[in-house]
Amino acid sequence: MGQDDVSQLASEGVVDTLLESLFLVCRLHGVATSRDALVAGLPLRDGKMTPALVKRSASRVHLATTILKKPLDKTRQEFLPAILLLKNDEACVVTNVSLDNMSAGVIFPELGDAEVAVPLGELMARSAGYFIVAKLRFTFDQRAPSVGKVTVRHWFWGSLAENSRIYRDIMVAAFVVNMFALAMPLFTMNVYDRVLPNRATETLWVMALGISFIFIGDLVLRTMRGYFLDWASTRIDIKLTARIMEQVLGIRLEQRPNSVGSFASNLRSFETVRDFITSATITTLIDIPFGLIFIGVMAWISWPMIIPVLLGAVVILIYSFSVQTKMHDLSETMYRASATRNATLIESLVGLETVKALGIEGQMQRKWEHSAHFLTEVSSKLRLLSSSINNGAATMQQLITVSLVILGVYLVINGELTMGGLIASTMLASRALVPIAQTAGLLTQYHNAATSLNSLDEIMQRPVERPADSTFLSRPVFNGDIEFREVSFSYPGAESNALTKVSFKIKAGEHVAILGRMGSGKSTIHKLILGLYQPTEGAVLIDGIDARQIDPAELRRSIGYVQQDTQLFYGSMRDNLTISAPHVDDAAVIAVARIGGIDEFVNSHPKGFDMLIGERGETLSGGQRQGVGVARAFINKPAILLLDEPTSAMDHSGEDAIKTRLAENTQNKTLLLISHRSSLYALVNRIIVIDSGRIVADGAKEQVTDALRNGKIGKAL
Repeated sequence: MGQDDVSQLASEGVVDTLLESLFLVCRLHGVATSRDALVAGLPLRDGKMTPALVKRSASRVHLATTILKKPLDKTRQEFLPAILLLKNDEACVVTNVSLDNMSAGVIFPELGDAEVAVPLGELMARSAGYFIVAKLRFTFDQRAPSVGKVTVRHWFWGSLAENSRIYRDIMVAAFVVNMFALAMPLFTMNVYDRVLPNRATETLWVMALGISFIFIGDLVLRTMRGYFLDWASTRIDIKLTARIMEQVLGIRLEQRPNSVGSFASNLRSFETVRDFITSATITTLIDIPFGLIFIGVMAWISWPMIIPVLLGAVVILIYSFSVQTKMHDLSETMYRASATRNATLIESLVGLETVKALGIEGQMQRKWEHSAHFLTEVSSKLRLLSSSINNGAATMQQLITVSLVILGVYLVINGELTMGGLIASTMLASRALVPIAQTAGLLTQYHNAATSLNSLDEIMQRPVERPADSTFLSRPVFNGDIEFREVSFSYPGAESNALTKVSFKIKAGEHVAILGRMGSGKSTIHKLILGLYQPTEGAVLIDGIDARQIDPAELRRSIGYVQQDTQLFYGSMRDNLTISAPHVDDAAVIAVARIGGIDEFVNSHPKGFDMLIGERGETLSGGQRQGVGVARAFINKPAILLLDEPTSAMDHSGEDAIKTRLAENTQNKTLLLISHRSSLYALVNRIIVIDSGRIVADGAKEQVTDALRNGKIGKAL
């Protein structure tokens, strides 16, 4: 980063020293990247990088990072260069530390990329005490022989594995807790068998004191176990929800599901998976092996007493597993029915104005009630099946207890068991059967969670725009040259091509209009330039480089795009204008508002740029939304402008104003205009006519318009 760039950023008040430090470290490691690529898709705080996000950002460029708390004078040279976190949320890059001179080589991002020597004492006074060490990760190239299947960490199970130490400690606590559970039965047995016959009250109090300490320890361990389980679940929840949303936002558009509502239902199913790994489930699974310990102690007291327990456990498990196929089918059916109902709801809410205007409330209500009724039926069947398992397990526990008492009485009469042993065995049997009965109940949750996990797994396996192993060319600045080479493209599920063998070149700074009838492929050209879709054949080149080699974040940062139906977001007018450039100053906001022709109605509003805009911009008229879209397209000072029917909802006066301001502000910018408003053709000097996905004319504006008027080309206008 040069001094001029830093000065420009500083004048705008947007220097993110942590991001700049990470960018400098990448350069020092020989990694070619850009700031846009480092922050693309990350949840920046107030538009700035945070230490917690550095790891996610660095991993994109194959850098492994670690945060260390270490004083400067104790820092090893092999850790450098490293990012030093300073006070006041600032950062710098430390390249070397000299204990002989008591100084350090430092690069302060706000001062450019020049290294300066700073006394250690002065730097330590400014330091927050933490380093971010970055090392280039080793990657195998194609010459390395493959000796087996390369395993990639699963997005879900990998997150659980990262918390394996916590679960290990929980297992240890569970073992001790279950050992403590033996205390009460053994205490009771000894009281009945030894204390009462001998009237040994002193022994009774000693035993009572000992078991009281055990109960206190049990309370502490259970509390700690619950705390760590909740902590692990929270960590997993936070990481996985972020990972899922990152996948959704990064998914390639051709992989996007057809139904938004069904897709949203699939995403919400993560809550089912999350609930399954909560403390109750994990605790039950951990307790299952310890049931064998209780049965073993029962056998030590009197081995015949374990027979009813084993028989009862076998009956419970046989019935539970016998209904698993039916439960699995019902879980999948319920999942699909829930997705259908949710899709109906989302479709109705999004199109509520249209629903009311067409008077089709009854039809939407019928769809909703039909899907809701079917879902209720399936849910009821699943609940009945689940309750039959739970109720059966509870009944079997009671029968086992009765059987133990009957068997125990005969053993006591025959002198093979003491009264204390009978009571202790009954208590141990109840303790041994609890996890087995709970496991039967968890099977229902398991099927719901498994179905949800499979649906999420399908989403997580879909291709994304920025694969983890991808390496893009860094191109921070674009000239604006565009070329299509024999490009063909068809949308997913379409029976015919949207574009077929399309070829053309547009020089930087050239203004071109693309004309054609509805469905001819005009908007598809814009989407391919943006990299929203990839051509099925041929190539799209930006500045002579295949667009597939360019980082999508850098490419789109250099393109201003106005789509046919301008999409606005809930928030203020300022938020919508600066959504892709949150650090721009007020002067830039005012300037783009004027270009979009929205300055007059914004200035006349009591709240100005703080005026609230509803979801999808529904509080604005169609023309106003388009004006905001045009203004927003200029906020990053793009080299390329793609305008798709930018004035279709405006009146003539609004269109004339937009046309004048576009003419003033599109000089030296590449402009691709799609419009059926002939007045906007004054902005271009070349016209491309496309019909049925093929170019039928390409030439100077006057020549093409004359040919259209004379019917030599067709009815493209």
